[in-house]
This record gives sequence, structure tokens and C-alpha cells, in this order.
Amino acid sequence: MAPHAKKFKNLINGKWLDSSSRKTIKSLNPADTSDVIGIVPMSSKDDVDAAVKSARKAFNPWRLTPAPKRGEIIFRAAELLLKNKDALGRLVTREMGKILKEGMGDVQEAVDMAYYMAGEGRRLSGETIPSELPSKDCRSVRVPIGAFALITPWNFPVAIPAWKIFPALVSGNTVVFKPSSYTPVCATRLVELITKAGVPDGVLNLVHGSGEETGDYLSTHPGIDGVSFTGSSPVGERLARACQPLGKEVSCEMGGKNPIIVMDDARLDLAVEGALWGSFGTAGQRCTAASRIIVHRRVYSRFLDMFARAAKKLKLGDGLEKTTDVGPLVNFQQMEKVLDYIETGKEEGARLVCGGRRAVKGGLKKGFFIEPTVFADVKPWMRIAREEIFGPVTSVIMAKDIEDAIAIANDSEYGLSSSIYTRDVRNSAVAERDLDSGIVYVNAPTIGAEIQLPFGGVKKSGLGHREAGGRGGALDMFTRWKVIYRDFSDRLQKAQMT
Repeated sequence: MAPHAKKFKNLINGKWLDSSSRKTIKSLNPADTSDVIGIVPMSSKDDVDAAVKSARKAFNPWRLTPAPKRGEIIFRAAELLLKNKDALGRLVTREMGKILKEGMGDVQEAVDMAYYMAGEGRRLSGETIPSELPSKDCRSVRVPIGAFALITPWNFPVAIPAWKIFPALVSGNTVVFKPSSYTPVCATRLVELITKAGVPDGVLNLVHGSGEETGDYLSTHPGIDGVSFTGSSPVGERLARACQPLGKEVSCEMGGKNPIIVMDDARLDLAVEGALWGSFGTAGQRCTAASRIIVHRRVYSRFLDMFARAAKKLKLGDGLEKTTDVGPLVNFQQMEKVLDYIETGKEEGARLVCGGRRAVKGGLKKGFFIEPTVFADVKPWMRIAREEIFGPVTSVIMAKDIEDAIAIANDSEYGLSSSIYTRDVRNSAVAERDLDSGIVYVNAPTIGAEIQLPFGGVKKSGLGHREAGGRGGALDMFTRWKVIYRDFSDRLQKAQMT
């Protein structure tokens, strides 16, 4: 059981504790499974109960802490994250597998979110509205909701937890955080830095464990007032069905089958570059990954040739190596799932242009690597064009014109992110208007969201409030509106009756 691997613990009420179950989870480097990143507890129901109890106890003093003071603590957390960016970014690459530049970007996104939400400590704005009656004022204010369960995935093991933790805390809520069991050490290091910034005991609690056991029990716990989840659509839908009858606030950021449209007037070199990054960045393990490339028939063959030649040049390897372009899949199960989809694509009649195999040459045999894979002549009804694969696999589909391309893009149960490459202002305007997704990019791939705007999708890509910043973002998830009418006229006034 890797006796020399570092062991980590849960954080409950300010104390680092082993699980009462004494069971553990081993975290491995997906590029080299002989590298054990660490060992964490498999939390029991008793551990979850203790964490929820701690969060509920801490809620009242934390909500009464002035919001600017809460923001100052989060600002200090941002400074600590920035100071430790290099070490934490390398840990992201080791534990999750993404290349080092992406690992650093993962941490930078958490830094950006911390600074942004620290500023909200001096805003958290509501409205002051004139009353129709004399000597009376009317206003709305944001108030915290209570104890939140935050359940996060493995593909952004620092950024996505930060997207949830910082707005929850600045709003005055307390948190029980359950990270993915595939990237628990990144989560632990993040929590260590946040608590070092001065978060009081019990305000932020961490419990490790599987989604099926720890996550399910936590999300439906009677002491939890709200749940923010990021993960697959089937799990998110099941979680929402379980929580909504219990009266909990629920937000689920889920899957995507994101299209890039390439028009006949597009700069093809730019479109190829964007499609490579959108399809194979993070080895395709993003909810916003570009898994469908919809190309105008006039440039279909030329784009496909350029795209396939570029994909073949991408170098697989350990993300810590500077020459690596694409890292591994996160684990064996994910690799097997992706390989099964590749076989499905062949069986359905799609043409495999490049990739399609597990890479095992040299040191790659120690990890979970799949060659960047491009299918051509894909029909919109094929499973590889409809289901989320979550790996380095993309489907190239032909379209007749802009209307046909948008119809193909919208013919999906998902609606997270979409993109169009064009130099025609009409094409871009029509795409912005008609693409049925929460995010639209013009002359950029489907990945690259910024934290100061809401993030989320429609259809099976999202349920409930959006994440990140801006109007309609995470603060709407983590606060309730309270409307206050104050009458200082010293007499009974009846609205609408004077």
C-alpha cells in the first residue's frame, strides 16, 4: 500500500483527522502509475456527519463577520496561491496529467477567482429603489444561505474548487468540500492554503471519498442547505432529482458536446490551431472540449488534411516534460471508455484519419495515453457525434452552409460551449444569435472562459445557477435575495391604497 507515500487527512472543524473507517484511497500519477502522489482517507458517514455539524455550527458567526473582512481573508488566500503557484501547478500535472502550462493555468484561474471574489466582499450589491409612499425606503440585499456541499471533478483539481469555495465563503456560507477521489492531494493543498489565510475553524471542511458513497451521502444530508456540483450529466441529473424534493439549492455544471464551425471564408490556419487546442488540450478531458468540428463543404477536404497533419505531430508524454503537447487520460477506466468509443466510431462507418490507439512506446506504457484521434465523414446521428467521450477524440462533419452548420451544432442534448471561425460579419452575428449554448466564441476555440463572466450551459449541460463571476454568476447560487421595506412616517400607510 505504498508505505512511503505521504498520507493526507480530512479537515473537520479546523483539525486534520483520519477517517473513522480507517479505509484509504491511493492517488496515482496517470503518466506513470508507479508514482504514488499520496494516500487520503475514504470518509465514512460519521466523518461526513461531523463535517456537516462543524459547518452548521460555524455558520452563524461567519455570516455575521462583515463581508469586507471575509473578502480580506480570501485576498490573503489569493496571495498564498500566487506565492505557491509553481509547486501547486506541478502537483496538478503530476496528479491529473495535464501538461505543465495547463497545470499552471489551472492554479492561475484559482488565483484570479480569489482576487475577484475578494473584491465582492466590498460589493455584494443589491438595489435601493424609490418607494411610492412618503417617508419609506425599499431595498434588496443578498444574504447567505447556510452550509453548502461542494462536489468537484478531477479535470480542474484546483480551479473548479476555487470557483465554488471563494464565492461561497465571501457570501457568508460555510462549506463541506468533497473533491474527486482521483485528484485528492491537489484539493488538500488548496484547502491548506485557504485555511492558512485565516478562515475560522469549521467554515471550510474537507472530506475525501468516492462520489457513490461520500458524495451521495453528503449531498442529501439533512444538514446541508445547498449543493454545487460539477461532473457528468447523468450524475448531475440524479443528484438534482435527489436534492430538489428536500428543498436544497442545487446547481449542476455538467457535460458538453461542443462544436466548432469552420466557414468557407475562415482563416484555415487559425481554425486548425483552434481546433487542435479545443480538441486535444487537457487530452480532451474538458466539459468544453471541441469534440465536433463542423466544416463548410467548400473547405472540408483542405481543412481535414491540414488538421490531421497537425494532429499527427502532437507529442504525447509526461506533462512535466517541456516538449509534451498532450498528456495522459486520468485513469485506466477513462482510457478504456475512450478506446471503446473509438471502436464504436469505426463500427458506425466513420473514417479514422489518425490516432485511434493506446500509445505504449517507451515510457508511455506506464501511463494511460491515447493518440490524438480524428474521425472524418462523421454523420450527426453517430454516437461519436452525440455522446460526450471526454478524451482526445474529435469528429469532423460536413455542412452545406451557415444555416446547416448551426442546425447540426444545435442538434444535441448538450449546450455548453460553441464556436465559429469566419471573417464574415453576418456569419458571426447569425451564429451569436442562433447557436443554442451558454457560451459562444468567435474566431476562438470552445475553451478559454474568463472568470469575470458567468459560466454554464443549457439543456443537459447545466441545471440551476451559473458559476464564476458577473451578473447571473456564482453569487446568485450562494445568496438569497431579501427585500426590506422601512417605514419611518410614524403612521400606517397602505401601499396601492392612498
